[in-house]
Amino acid sequence: MSANLLQRVPVAGAPAMEEYAGYAHLAPAVAELRAEGRELLARLGSRTVWLVNSTAVGGGVAEMLPTIVRFLRNLGIRTEWVTIGSRESGFFELTKHVHNLVHGEGDPELGDAERRLFERVNQENAQTLASWVRTDDILVVHEPQPLPLAFMLRDRLSLAAVWRCHIGVDTENAATRAAWSFLDPYLTAYDRAVFSAPEYIPPRLAGRATVILPGIDPLASKNRDLSIRDTIEVLSSSGMILSPGPMVGGYFAQRSRWLHADGTFRHREGPDGFALLSRPLVTQVSRWDRLKGFLPLLRAFARLKAAHASTAAEPGTPARSLALAGLLLAGPDPGSVQDDPEAAGVLEELRAAYLALPTSIQSQIAIVTTPLHHPEESALLVNALQRASTIVVQNSLREGFGLTITEAMWKGLPVLSNSRACGPRQQIRDGMDGMLVRDPEDEGELERALATMLADAQRLRAWGRTAQRRAFEEFLVFRQLRQWGRLLLAMLPV
Repeated sequence: MSANLLQRVPVAGAPAMEEYAGYAHLAPAVAELRAEGRELLARLGSRTVWLVNSTAVGGGVAEMLPTIVRFLRNLGIRTEWVTIGSRESGFFELTKHVHNLVHGEGDPELGDAERRLFERVNQENAQTLASWVRTDDILVVHEPQPLPLAFMLRDRLSLAAVWRCHIGVDTENAATRAAWSFLDPYLTAYDRAVFSAPEYIPPRLAGRATVILPGIDPLASKNRDLSIRDTIEVLSSSGMILSPGPMVGGYFAQRSRWLHADGTFRHREGPDGFALLSRPLVTQVSRWDRLKGFLPLLRAFARLKAAHASTAAEPGTPARSLALAGLLLAGPDPGSVQDDPEAAGVLEELRAAYLALPTSIQSQIAIVTTPLHHPEESALLVNALQRASTIVVQNSLREGFGLTITEAMWKGLPVLSNSRACGPRQQIRDGMDGMLVRDPEDEGELERALATMLADAQRLRAWGRTAQRRAFEEFLVFRQLRQWGRLLLAMLPV
């Protein structure tokens, strides 16, 4: 690691605003954003907007920030993205623990040693940031990991500061109380806080918090249209399927690794027994996090396959669809995400559960790790996997706002999630855009929901259409940026 823990994140070029305006369905949103952006730019003047989080790869925040940076720069606004780092391995273990506590999970014991570690690492990052930031700049800090930064800079610089919290839970228990008590001393340094749901706003931030729903970039590599040929080439290049012939682009720099029956993760070998492109496919793509509900989904699908094993059903019938359906669970290589030390353990639990299944059911399930070393390739792979899917699942026990849900909806796919998690129930209208189960840990309920969805292809297509329209109207980046612009305007001196 370099001398500075704090790192500026380079953001490569992307489609300019004119390209978005060239699409008939996006042009009105671009025009509205430009109009509001001109007012914000005039008021900001030479100020820089600093966006701070804990990692440049992996997870929803790291995926959203490049789009936000590009759009703000397109509007003429000086914008920088930086990530904090740590020389102490225990820091990210601590912040993952705090992350879980905010979600109501884990041991609520946090003491002086944890606070000293939290402040020590942030203080070292704050020293570098203080040399970069100028008085009157705007600091936008994402998530709990770098929360103390504004608190530590306020005695040196006059800054407008916003804390953007993407996580939360709509209930209170000993874990959530411990989390907010731990974070409370640093909240006073922020002029405003932003959450993804009103239920997530703690009482101590009442009156200083607002709700802004995340949005996706419709032309980003993860969301742009892919032709059939493009989809097949991406899947082939990434090692998800065996190439049916010569490829224009060749293989990706690093390929996906599949869990094999001998318990090892390695590249695809031999005939394509999983038949990813020719079967109804149920897919969940997320970080390897216990709160993402991978394990109950795996077990529910195994129950479904045990109940519908025969492939002798008449072609075109619901029974045939259920018998041929496959499950794909995919997530980033655990070694690629520095701020999630639990990922390897979660993946090991899934590996053990998979290996305990009968061989006949193992062959219907794929567990895959995807590399993150080349962000565009990683994004294209998720795009292609979703487009190859019949149903996208986000079975999170807790979820602030599911970007993978919105991404699937934008592609016209029905989504299965649950009403326990606040984000999914804001995004998915049960029986219109997909289905919501009540309990993401109830394997029987999940099994029945999967069976209901897979048995009715016509209904799935209808749900996909309404899901796409909802994503277009509510969850694109243009609306999110207009809301951010209004918030920043309200914070600036008149």
